[in-house]
Amino acid sequence: MFLLAIVMDKHLIVVDIAGLEPGLISEDRTPNICSLSAKGEFARVRPVFPAVTCTSQASMLSGTYPRQHGIISNGLYDRQIHTVSFWEQSSSLVQAEKVWDIAKRGGSGRTTAVLFWQNTMYADADIVLTPRPLHMEDRMIMWCYSRPPGLYEKISNEIGKFDLSTYWGPLASNKSSEWIGKASELVLERQKPNILFTYIPHLDYIFQREGIFPKNLKEEIRFVDNIVGNIMKKTIDLGIRDQTQFVILSEYGFSDVTSDIPINRVFREHGLLAVREIEGREYIDFEYSLAFAMVDHQVAHIYVRGTSVQQVKRILDAIEGIDTVLDEEGKKLMNIDHERSGDLIAISDKDRWFSYYWWFEEEKSPPFANRVDIHRKPGYDPSELFIDSKTNRIPLNGKMVKASHGRVPSLSDGAGLAVYVSDRKGINKGKEDIIDTVTIGRYINSLIK
Repeated sequence: MFLLAIVMDKHLIVVDIAGLEPGLISEDRTPNICSLSAKGEFARVRPVFPAVTCTSQASMLSGTYPRQHGIISNGLYDRQIHTVSFWEQSSSLVQAEKVWDIAKRGGSGRTTAVLFWQNTMYADADIVLTPRPLHMEDRMIMWCYSRPPGLYEKISNEIGKFDLSTYWGPLASNKSSEWIGKASELVLERQKPNILFTYIPHLDYIFQREGIFPKNLKEEIRFVDNIVGNIMKKTIDLGIRDQTQFVILSEYGFSDVTSDIPINRVFREHGLLAVREIEGREYIDFEYSLAFAMVDHQVAHIYVRGTSVQQVKRILDAIEGIDTVLDEEGKKLMNIDHERSGDLIAISDKDRWFSYYWWFEEEKSPPFANRVDIHRKPGYDPSELFIDSKTNRIPLNGKMVKASHGRVPSLSDGAGLAVYVSDRKGINKGKEDIIDTVTIGRYINSLIK
């Protein structure tokens, strides 16, 4: 539950740190974050299902479940045009009122800013900054969309252009988080928003590459905490610290994984998935496939047509590494019974994840398979974080991925739980120290009303 009768401070700063887990917070590693919780509150967070970025952030910004806001994963399948698209950025895809909508509707005059959160292009926030590379014939322009127009150019003139290769791909690193942190400080100083949402992404890459105990974990956690400390210091320099509420949170935690489940290859073996061969390469034929999976970490949305859903469920039940298959009743229980959802939803075991692969021979894989190409793959591909030094290509080897997320977390051992920290008391935890993502979203929205 949350308390509604709360008046927001003049400023609210929400920092989303991808992959931050409760066990990573300590006085020696995260002194700045601990200083906030000492004044306010700390809680473990049970992520919304599925525990992936776009779904979690939509729930945080709207205070609703996927059944209402419709962001059922990081990708969407359009049944009318038979197209899967991942990482679509339009704010209108979120079918629920968001923080900035509430601020505008309430006529409070509070200005809102959102940096690098998903589904924020064309949002009705006063300030927006999000990656939007331009794909030219011979190169890619590493540009960021901004609102107002020209804001990105002003920021990049001071701190340099945003390097998209540090945000995703084999070169992804803490440089992306560092740039976003500096941009957040500039926005606070120059734009002076009342409400600021910003995103620190790079821990996510480290866990997927190295597992939940990477070799430089302590240093990377301190790096993240220093970014938080720099933003805190900026509010002191601007003379607004006493009027500012800080909220530090994360979307999900990780579990170690051993290998992938190439679920579309299984459907093909059973004659359910169709392909078309074009110039020696095989592509999914969405029109003629009786079933296929749009995969996202440890969750797979299964779309069925022209065959029995129960037949597909029996095949899924027999696949090693699948923990649960949600039917219509299961989707209702998980608050994901939205028209965009698959007819069935498969959830992997804790130590597995789903790959989108459908080919039997690697030489017949589509050209985008070995490249960083997040928009053309019908599934999330963590292999893009690796590079084969001999071929300079993305390896098609699911065993290289060391950690994943998306499934329902374990309350018994805490694996997969996220974090909530604030320097104000506000969320009523009662006797439990576990809250959920939607509760956080409703609390944040209650501050704005």
